[in-house]
Amino acid sequence: MGYDKRIDGRRPDELRPIVAKAGVIKRADGSAMFKIGNTVAYAAVYGPRDLFPRFLQDPQRGTLRCRYNMMPFSGAGDRVKPGGSRRSKEISMVTEKALLPVLNLEDFPNAVVDVFIELPQTDAGTRCAGICAAAIALADAGLSMKDLVSSVSVGKVGDMIAIDLDYAEESYEGVDVADIPLAFIPRTGQITLLQMDGLIDRDSLKKALEMGRKACLQIYGIQKKALKDRFASAAAVNGNGNSDGSGDKNE
Repeated sequence: MGYDKRIDGRRPDELRPIVAKAGVIKRADGSAMFKIGNTVAYAAVYGPRDLFPRFLQDPQRGTLRCRYNMMPFSGAGDRVKPGGSRRSKEISMVTEKALLPVLNLEDFPNAVVDVFIELPQTDAGTRCAGICAAAIALADAGLSMKDLVSSVSVGKVGDMIAIDLDYAEESYEGVDVADIPLAFIPRTGQITLLQMDGLIDRDSLKKALEMGRKACLQIYGIQKKALKDRFASAAAVNGNGNSDGSGDKNE
């Protein structure tokens, strides 16, 4: 049995519907929500702030710490055990590696920037959604950044190369499946995350990477719009003095 038509009817190069918002958590220094299909990621940024214990401090530059967590009943597959796991630690680490190239932390020696990523609902592509949310949240926090980071999964299901696999495709039976999470710096094209689960030939990998790059440019536009909407809203509030936009009028 082959795989020549996607289960949800999408084209091979078509992303699931995406919604992104910045500034969704009041008490965080920066925050964001990124929803792609049925996968939802929230990111909250705290810092820069002093890093303790002091022996962990770097006098040359700040430190980035990311914590990725899937809530117990968030997944389409098996129930996730609460608390840390080898998988969550691994994804936390690769998230840090994916985001570090765009951050300028030299201005914050001995400090730490903490990023907490929570996923209340998942349907594959969780690390990519978390990276997209975290990039928006870091920008919302006002940190100096060279660019955003955009991330998406690509893969091969049978003979079909496709972007943004959902859980039904990742677990599709009867054919070989390869899942490849990617992250790009859009302006430079630099890859900051490249992992793979499964097998894929060289030519198919090249095609998948190019499809992923184009998809990340689409995501990049959505991330930028979320930030523009956030700051436009903040400017309107500051200008009017009221969150409802009515302002004070001299009548």
